[in-house]
Amino acid sequence: MAKVNISGRAALLPPSPIRKLIPYADQAKKRGVHVYHLNIGQPDIETPPEFWHAINNYSEKVLAYGNSQGMADYLDKLSAYYKRCGLDINADDIIVTTGGSEAIIFAMTAICDPGDEIIVFEPFYTNYNGFAVQASINLVPLTTNAEDGYHLPSAADIEKVITDKTRGIMYCNPNNPTGTLYTIDEINRLRDIAIKHNLYLLADEVYREYIYEGEYTSVMSLEGINNQAIMLDSISKRYSACGARVGNLVTRNKDIYTAALHLGQARLCSPTLEQVGAAAAYELGDEYFEKMTNEYRRRRDVVYDGLMKIEDTVCLKPSGAFYIMAKLPIDDAEDFSKFMLTDFDYDGKTVMMAPGPGFYASDGMGKSECRIAYVLNTGDLKDAMLTLKYGVEAYNSR
Repeated sequence: MAKVNISGRAALLPPSPIRKLIPYADQAKKRGVHVYHLNIGQPDIETPPEFWHAINNYSEKVLAYGNSQGMADYLDKLSAYYKRCGLDINADDIIVTTGGSEAIIFAMTAICDPGDEIIVFEPFYTNYNGFAVQASINLVPLTTNAEDGYHLPSAADIEKVITDKTRGIMYCNPNNPTGTLYTIDEINRLRDIAIKHNLYLLADEVYREYIYEGEYTSVMSLEGINNQAIMLDSISKRYSACGARVGNLVTRNKDIYTAALHLGQARLCSPTLEQVGAAAAYELGDEYFEKMTNEYRRRRDVVYDGLMKIEDTVCLKPSGAFYIMAKLPIDDAEDFSKFMLTDFDYDGKTVMMAPGPGFYASDGMGKSECRIAYVLNTGDLKDAMLTLKYGVEAYNSR
């Protein structure tokens, strides 16, 4: 019987480096090993009770389709939240999406034709790769380095990769996977390049609240780039509601807005009940975020201190998000991450991380790097870092 082929696009879709080691973790658990999951940005902090209360008190008798651009009440709550952040964003600048992932796909699709290019800075959130394949576009990576905290390349280096196919520059701030917080000079550098070369500037700002040192600059606060700025956002990490799948795209460019709306109409609407819960969550004030940020700062410090006890590790202390990208004294992060699950435990425990190569588009990069998500309590993180230290020693003494 003749083989029926899948599409070339489907064949190019990469596996998630965050999830592909799960079968090995499951096997470790069956052997009785406790696995510290530092591989995925799934916070252990409870979703706010206000979120659940709003859903539990939803009074409509029919769960009907919602508006494609988002529910009116939720759009108003989002606009009010952004204004509290000092951003002049109105309800009619926002398209609600099914997670931040869909916001990214909508943006890529709206600005690019098949074969067009978007510049990204690697390491980057691994799913950008998959989104680009879905949109039939090419990511053009520029490598950043652990030695300088993964800060952005110079303007000259960025401009070297701009071609007649380049449609935009995309970045995440604070950054996933590195935890880097870009300075205002770096963000202005990107703005100036976008203006000079007539490019869109796409900013993934999901981790806006998690800033430990330094100043955060939103793409929507930049002058002179109103028509070219696109912000991508989500409630997933902000309110520890990853499974709700509610994100949004923000733009003042009405052509981009209309294109995103039409994409939204094609999938009808984003989840109704989750928008109801999210609208209630956005009524929470600064006290909620101060508590969350202080907790993550403590966790960051525990992980960073633990990494510094592993000889020859390269890692600057990150200033945002809840990730650390560390260059460990290992020769193969993929093999090491698997080893930690299949061949190692310390006192019945081991650590699961996300291997670095999956966060790069350039071949051969990230071979000694791993991303650590500090989403566990400080006690577990201290134990996990000690376990990691002994794991590195055991791996290198085989």
